[in-house]
Amino acid sequence: MNITLTNTGKRYNREWIFRNLSYEFLEGRTYAITGANGSGKSTLLQVIAGAVMHSEGTVNFSNAANPQLFNEKAYGQISIAAPYLEPIEEMSGTEFLNFHSMFKILKKSIPEILSAVGLAKAADKQIRYYSSGMKQRLRLAQAFFSETSVLLLDEPLTNLDEEGIAVYKKLWNDHTAGRLVIVSSNDKQEYENCREVIAIGDYKK
Repeated sequence: MNITLTNTGKRYNREWIFRNLSYEFLEGRTYAITGANGSGKSTLLQVIAGAVMHSEGTVNFSNAANPQLFNEKAYGQISIAAPYLEPIEEMSGTEFLNFHSMFKILKKSIPEILSAVGLAKAADKQIRYYSSGMKQRLRLAQAFFSETSVLLLDEPLTNLDEEGIAVYKKLWNDHTAGRLVIVSSNDKQEYENCREVIAIGDYKK
């Protein structure tokens, strides 16, 4: 799936977070949105995801089979991992992924997914007892292992230790081929494999 922004802008009250942004994100390519803390990277990613409504311009979704997708169909092809998206803490890791599978097809079985991100031993533990790093691994798991053509990652290394960073890099190597991937970050380690870089500061007008 491709995502096209045309003269797109977002403002809160009188402040424009970004404006006049025209860009085509193409399936099979990798992009980074960079900028200082508070510059609007996460807001742009949420606009692309459809989680936040833009204030002006358009956001269109298309693919070769259907040049103009309806939004409700397009969003089924988008998965996102972000530190501000909290998993349901009353659930276990297994229950959470099982719940997620009601909305997105998973590429592997839930035990295989939890094993891949180092959470096999915590499969039946309530998420409220997970460490911040374990929660981030779970967020990455539900995003990377969803059968979607678009993968959005907001500061994906948040709270990860050295082992967790290695897990992220393996997930990237194994599960990004052929997908449109957009990473929002100001840490080069998080987007070192992205081919195109967009500086959010260029669209603050």
